[in-house]
Amino acid sequence: MTQRKEGVIPHLVVNDATAALQFYEKALGATVTMRVPAQDKKRIMHAEIRVNGAMLYVRDHFPEHATEAGKHLAPPSVLNGTSVTLHVAVEDCDAAVRRAAAAGARVTMPPMDAFWGERFAQIEDPFGHGWSFAHPLQKG
Repeated sequence: MTQRKEGVIPHLVVNDATAALQFYEKALGATVTMRVPAQDKKRIMHAEIRVNGAMLYVRDHFPEHATEAGKHLAPPSVLNGTSVTLHVAVEDCDAAVRRAAAAGARVTMPPMDAFWGERFAQIEDPFGHGWSFAHPLQKG
């Protein structure tokens, strides 16, 4: 694992990291830069992906290692939801939503012209994580 000295890197916990990585590649154009299998060789202990220039970590859920202090380290399906949305600035919001939906995402807010001057939409990925997309509206 590469040590980083600055920045914030979201860490997504999912129930099938292999499938999640495939979804993120197809839906978001992600590039997998690292994949470390767990000892059981069935799950992924740590993966790093790049989405739109940003780094994200992805890993499988390991309920056998859950503690009170780490109970938040579970996928949205275990937590009954998530309070975080990952935002991606894109060239074309509508195209980004179509691509994500075609890969298996659920559109939770179709693209719309928002009052703050962006074309904006939201999806939920098949693993329960929320994403939003936006591009600036043309002025004039």
